[in-house]
Amino acid sequence: MAAAYVALAFVAGATLPLQAAINARLARLVGSPIWAAAISGAVLTVALVLAGAVILREGPKLAGSGSVPWWAWTGGLCGAVILSATTAVAPRLGTAGMVALVMAGQVLCSLILDHYGMLGLPVQPVTVKRLAAAALLLAGAALIR
Repeated sequence: MAAAYVALAFVAGATLPLQAAINARLARLVGSPIWAAAISGAVLTVALVLAGAVILREGPKLAGSGSVPWWAWTGGLCGAVILSATTAVAPRLGTAGMVALVMAGQVLCSLILDHYGMLGLPVQPVTVKRLAAAALLLAGAALIR
């Protein structure tokens, strides 16, 4: 089962530069990375709603949704930033540079979230080993760029 999750994560990672390149081309057509990201987000929403309907055969369970912290509803804003930023950045920095910088940002943010156990995550302290890994990733991003 773990191998399936590794493969899924790998495929998800591979789609980031594909999505950025596709959206960058769409942005040229529609005149803006924001509009291209909005169209991409609309397609994403339709695809997920259809997948939910077909695979799960039921709608989302919203009972008790009033007890969820306010920030639990803001994940879509993160998606809007990711879609817009990668759409704008890919044609200027290239997909390899964009992905390297996105990964560096992901790792640094992840270290902070883990270290402090933010947003309900379990605490996983920053260690010298984890800092060294982050530094190597930053160095890799600089070299790719």
